[in-house]
Amino acid sequence: MTIPRIRDAGDSAVIVELGHGIDPVVNAHAVAMATRLRAAVLAGVRDVIPTFRSVAVFFDPHRVDLDDLKARVLAMQGGGGEAGEGHALDVPVEYGGEAGPDLEAVAAASGLSAADVIARHTARDYRVFMVGFLPGFAYLGGVDPSIAAPRHASPRLRVAPGSVGIAGQQTGVYPQASPGGWQIIGRTTTRFFDPGRTPSSLAAPGDRVRFVAVPRGTLGSFDAAFADAEPLAAASESRRAVTIVRPGLMTTVQDRGRWGSQHDGVPGSGAMDRASMDDANRAVGNAPAAATLEVTLGGVDVRLEHAGALAVGGADLSATLDGQPLAAGARVEHGAGGVVSFGARRQGARAYLALDGGIAVAPSLGSRATDLTSGLGGRRLRAGDRLPVGEERRGGPSGPPAAQTAARPLPAGGARVRVMPGPHSEWFPSEALDRLCRTRYEVTPESNRMGYRLRGAEPLPRDPREMISDATVEGGLQVPPSGQPILLMADRQVTGGYPIIATVITADLPVVGQLAPGDWIEFNACTRADALAALARLDASSGSRA
Repeated sequence: MTIPRIRDAGDSAVIVELGHGIDPVVNAHAVAMATRLRAAVLAGVRDVIPTFRSVAVFFDPHRVDLDDLKARVLAMQGGGGEAGEGHALDVPVEYGGEAGPDLEAVAAASGLSAADVIARHTARDYRVFMVGFLPGFAYLGGVDPSIAAPRHASPRLRVAPGSVGIAGQQTGVYPQASPGGWQIIGRTTTRFFDPGRTPSSLAAPGDRVRFVAVPRGTLGSFDAAFADAEPLAAASESRRAVTIVRPGLMTTVQDRGRWGSQHDGVPGSGAMDRASMDDANRAVGNAPAAATLEVTLGGVDVRLEHAGALAVGGADLSATLDGQPLAAGARVEHGAGGVVSFGARRQGARAYLALDGGIAVAPSLGSRATDLTSGLGGRRLRAGDRLPVGEERRGGPSGPPAAQTAARPLPAGGARVRVMPGPHSEWFPSEALDRLCRTRYEVTPESNRMGYRLRGAEPLPRDPREMISDATVEGGLQVPPSGQPILLMADRQVTGGYPIIATVITADLPVVGQLAPGDWIEFNACTRADALAALARLDASSGSRA
């Protein structure tokens, strides 16, 4: 074991690097440290994620003294990796045919028969090194080198849930439908992720997985095995409710996000602009955790089925109530049958509709936030969806309802935001950060809630080697081999294989959340002290906490 190195990952996370490469001993130490940290329940620590060779610790910068946290983390790194050995799991797999479309190609490339590939794939116990990429996706190590296969040069747009794949000397099971580049050799009906189960992820770091070949047709319908109940079906009988008449480009239910499950591969999600959502909730007297509707770029009509109060925050999307303009942050009483409309975009990208009592869809893993990749919290809303609204509040932890909150500044066509260097600075030459901070980037149309793909005139230089997957952070600027950065957002993958050159500070994430394709973004390096001072100013302006 090398001496642990602690890297700042923005102002609200650190990554403790315990070694190099894919090493079961190092990984066992990482799993053991993460287990101890979670068991310690340190005040202000939000999430702890073990990876191949590191441990990521996410924390509330208001409640945590960073030096003290680092000292506590280092104190937990000794004691060996005995906590890294977990449960054994047998997974039945139908290999080949429609279930395993790449089996024959893997066999041909290996100079083996398909039967030999199956025999070698099922002959080993695989260690779960970490969970990431997708909720419940276990990275399994130890594939026989004779059947190791590279990823596809062009990833499939959709890999079916339950698909069993190989990538190099790793293997794994896709828990949900997803794009993916692994070689698919079989399929299982074993659900590696189920939000209704405790724990939601079937496999945890340190567990052992063995694949068991079964005859084709043995497992029944794969599609039926992964079918879920309609997530919004229970909302229809609520007395206080809203109905989506016109859903627009992207309307979802969002709150302040989902903490405590990133070690299962579950992203934080939540509002892209939490500050504006907080403003709207405070205006109607909701608790900070109340769920709202996040409306992207307008084109939305919402019918109010009850009498109550509402407020809008965030982007100026020409919001009206029964044709009358709605001012940002203003508490407005409404009757049953009224219609809130979001029309043409004037400024910003995402608006928030808060209703007194909050959107009361059933929570998943402690949050009502919608994560479109895993299906947690529901899905993109459709015309005809009816959503329950909680009982009216008149103040509480967030204070009394506000008649009007101050209008929050919105980016006009673009924004300059602050970043802290790292956590993977050693992957870049010294001039790379300077180039990042003197380049104007465009937010491209390939951007979404997972991340913004940026395009600049000068690609960023980086080490051309392939990085072992590590933890990611919201606001992290990943740099793929193209040199064009990807800005990770609320629904980011929990782990990723591209180095992060810098991380947008927490106080500036709400601004980033108001950018849309075609807008520009620039970066300015700052210190941790700068980041915390900016966060204090943000909180003072809204009475909220990030």
